[in-house]
Amino acid sequence: MLNHVQIYTDGACKGNPGPGGWGVRLQSGANIKELHGGEAQTTNNRMELMAVIEALRALKRPCRVSLYLDSEYVRKGITEWIHGWKARGWKTAAKQPVKNVELWQTLDALVHGSNHQIEWHWVKGHAGDPGNERADELANMGAAQFTR
Repeated sequence: MLNHVQIYTDGACKGNPGPGGWGVRLQSGANIKELHGGEAQTTNNRMELMAVIEALRALKRPCRVSLYLDSEYVRKGITEWIHGWKARGWKTAAKQPVKNVELWQTLDALVHGSNHQIEWHWVKGHAGDPGNERADELANMGAAQFTR
């Protein structure tokens, strides 16, 4: 039986592009782990992707994951759009290169090469969900490292 982990992720950017951060809150039973990081020059979408990537990298064995995020870009990208991108050689339907392709490829490998059972849940950002609010605080902590 796989261990159940509840994960909240978020990205933040001060300017887009600009200094940005990502935040992750993982919980399994009573165990909670929080992570954050960032980059000096990035975009909000890159930070949303990095949050999910770093969350999945933090799992040391296959898990049953309930992943909550407020980014439809990431949720739809990994569950819907990625199949077409891969079939078209990492091009969009408009035949343009997929933005953030290296992050999408990393996320794809983590999702499909990990034996995790992942349920993707969209939550409305800044709407009072405690897990999402904490992930947002952590993402802003990540960005703060680069805004001083």
